[in-house]
Amino acid sequence: MTSNRPYLLRAFYDWIVDNQCTPHLVVNAEFPGAVIPTQFVQDGQIVLNISPSAVAQFNMDNTELSFNARFSGQPMRVEVPIKAVLAIYARENGEGTVFTAEEDEVFEGDDVEIQEIDTSTSQSQEEPKTKKKASHLRVIK
Repeated sequence: MTSNRPYLLRAFYDWIVDNQCTPHLVVNAEFPGAVIPTQFVQDGQIVLNISPSAVAQFNMDNTELSFNARFSGQPMRVEVPIKAVLAIYARENGEGTVFTAEEDEVFEGDDVEIQEIDTSTSQSQEEPKTKKKASHLRVIK
């Protein structure tokens, strides 16, 4: 069987957007093939806002997700291998799921701290704000 991770990511993305929330990805920034803004990497991870209002040309297939976004006012093409995605959650309430790095199994991460970086496409030259937020992630089987 193929990996269930890309299917779960698409489902959670659609569910979060359909509920008028902001989808965020936690990405392993050290994963081979990840093209991300390295200046925002903290502890080997980066959190990316992938809401439709924050990104352009968003594409997610079974091997990679990609989009265009602005980081500190600078445009960038972001490419993330699906296996580099560690979690997807809604910024507003922490609902989402966490994936293990080694396997495509979902696990509970109630005490995971997630650092948030806003990648909105606004023309603002402000630096992205970083804050810690405890997640409310649940086991999905």
